[in-house]
Amino acid sequence: MDENLNLYRIFYTVANTGNISKAARQLFISQPSLSKSISRLEGQLDTQLFIRTSRGVRLTEEGQLLYSHVQTAFGALRQGEEQLKLRKEQGLSHIRIGVSTTLCKYLLLPYLKTFTQRHPNIQISILCQSSNQTMELLDQNQIDIGLVGTPDDPKKYQFFKIGEIEDIFVATPNYVEQMHLKELGDTREIFENASVMLLDKHNMTRQYIDDYMEQNQIIAKNLLVVTTMDLLIDFSKIGLGIGCVIKEFVKNELDQGLLVEIPLGFPIHKRKVGFVISRQTFIPPAAHNFIMEWENL
Repeated sequence: MDENLNLYRIFYTVANTGNISKAARQLFISQPSLSKSISRLEGQLDTQLFIRTSRGVRLTEEGQLLYSHVQTAFGALRQGEEQLKLRKEQGLSHIRIGVSTTLCKYLLLPYLKTFTQRHPNIQISILCQSSNQTMELLDQNQIDIGLVGTPDDPKKYQFFKIGEIEDIFVATPNYVEQMHLKELGDTREIFENASVMLLDKHNMTRQYIDDYMEQNQIIAKNLLVVTTMDLLIDFSKIGLGIGCVIKEFVKNELDQGLLVEIPLGFPIHKRKVGFVISRQTFIPPAAHNFIMEWENL
């Protein structure tokens, strides 16, 4: 393949100059060597590519067909080289980030505004899906960084903690009063009497809460499954039941008294969240800088 590429480069140069001598000077090779290379390519293709004239050479009909493809190929290579040069000169880079809709809204977006102002030449792609799907994309090298909870395999992934989140159950003051939740002394009684709203089972938060409920033998008799954290918060605010939300994301609602935290006899342990990268694939320098700048905030 390397030899063929060199032959096509010689063919391309001769076609452009229309002259064996000019092409040889441009390529810094002798005329006999250039002529032999053209003959070799014609032999491999079993096709005459040039017709010699008193003024030089011109392409045959078959040579013109081949030239159109070779010209496209070399044009694409030049364009690639120019784009690489432009990236280097202007500091252009591309970062692919995978994140859940919830973490994107409440954690990633505020930082992105600051980062993009500092680095306007860095292109950023955001892929929003569940944390489990984010890890799959990371394994498939379709993203550079994931914003998720602590991964299970520290040997496979490098994790950069950026904070902690706390899962709590909330409801409106009216719902708490109507359901007499304050009078129920046991956590299990609260879950048996109230309508409980959780994320769907594909969500990492839901899996974490399912483990918590199983460990503490808690059963939700009236369960409402919701697809997003924002909907959970909204449904909780209109009094549909008690919703499992992330405390840091309903701080305003709690401060304003729109929602109240349901006291639990069995505490839900806080979870670490942060950026994760694969140890098995190349990570662009811009992605490392993205993480390091966050850590220095």
